[in-house]
Amino acid sequence: MYPAYVVEPIRQETTQIGLVELRTPEEVDKAIQELKATGESALFLINSVCGCSAASARPAVALAMQHTKRPHRFYSVFAGVDKEATARLRAYLAPHPPSSPSIALWKGKELIHFMPRHEIEGRTPQSIAPVLTALFDEYC
Repeated sequence: MYPAYVVEPIRQETTQIGLVELRTPEEVDKAIQELKATGESALFLINSVCGCSAASARPAVALAMQHTKRPHRFYSVFAGVDKEATARLRAYLAPHPPSSPSIALWKGKELIHFMPRHEIEGRTPQSIAPVLTALFDEYC
């Protein structure tokens, strides 16, 4: 388990940019069930303490969230910290293997797009955000 002085600033950054943390499997289930019932869209960030999460994933999501057309909801789970919630979300994202950080776009009853770590690592937020906003334009 990571110490609080590592985890809390990341949690604060995540919620400050507007993502709702899902910390339990039940919260993940509820979010997915609501999306299935309403047909709405959501972006899920599988957050982590790794450098590529801090340097690219979270800032890319923050940039993409400024786009005019966007998902109805934004969520995050914290890999390595909220392990059960992360495992539950990963079950919904199957057959994609576990990857953190990663970003998933969900709409209604289905996963629309999954961006694993290898598509985030080594890229700038400014190169990732347009990929996300193109997906927003198409699916949201």
